[in-house]
Amino acid sequence: MRMVFFGTPEFAVPSLAALLGDQGGHEVLAVVSQPDRPAGRGAKLHTPPTKELGQELGIAVLQPTKLRDGKLTEQLAALAPDIFVVVAYGRILPPDLLAVPRLGAFNVHASILPKLRGAAPIQWAIIRGETVTGVSIMRIEAGLDTGPIAAVASVDIAPNDTAGTLSVRLAALGAQLLVRTLPAIADGSATLREQDHAAATLAPPLARSDGHLDFSQGAAQVCARARGVDPWPGAFAVLAGESVKLFDPVVVPGSGRAGEFLGLAERGLVIACADAAVAFAQAQMPGRKRMAANAMLAGHPIVPGSRFA
Repeated sequence: MRMVFFGTPEFAVPSLAALLGDQGGHEVLAVVSQPDRPAGRGAKLHTPPTKELGQELGIAVLQPTKLRDGKLTEQLAALAPDIFVVVAYGRILPPDLLAVPRLGAFNVHASILPKLRGAAPIQWAIIRGETVTGVSIMRIEAGLDTGPIAAVASVDIAPNDTAGTLSVRLAALGAQLLVRTLPAIADGSATLREQDHAAATLAPPLARSDGHLDFSQGAAQVCARARGVDPWPGAFAVLAGESVKLFDPVVVPGSGRAGEFLGLAERGLVIACADAAVAFAQAQMPGRKRMAANAMLAGHPIVPGSRFA
């Protein structure tokens, strides 16, 4: 099949690589990614990983700043693609663009739809305490992740999974499912199943404030949020006016006022929650590197009884 690939972050790279390495006769005509963006302390321009792979393999890379002015639609229509494959592109495709490929546009979405429609399904699956998630191959329609499903694959969420570790597994699973499903889409034998819209849940984009831990919640909830916002925006709490980043949480026995620092244990900094406590194996003070909890305390002692808010 002749296809155009839409994708931007690292999550999309396994799918693009799988298409390029597949023996099914796929021809990737172009890669469409979001524009280079400033990132990091120096605000240097960051090249999307899909762009890097496309350029490495000599594939045309397009980075439009606008989708609704008709220019990209005109460019891609001239390529006469059979299908668009969309993996974490990060923008909604307008109707005129969706009408270009004869087979339509298909998305690799990181949840078992209709659960967790939206921009951050991996993060919210962990934050909400889900134990199973997966990927769905969905034909894109005008609504937000509302289109019919061509294929689904599931995976267990491990107790120590972060959004980062789970993303790696789901990216690989999505790539495998995509390659297995495309032949049926190409020959018209794929069965497209309508979603149960009444059962839909949303997974909105995360903001930096979503990383702020609320120790008045149960320890399991605090732990789940800390893992779900790792690596971005990162879990943090405020101690004596300073924002402290906290990593690698685990529920442990303990009691005290919500947010009370109970001391250093084998598993790290122990902070009281509503029903137990959470130990964080690593922490990071402002302007410092991330380090083991005991090393952080050696340079920045915290008095037991201090409160994280």
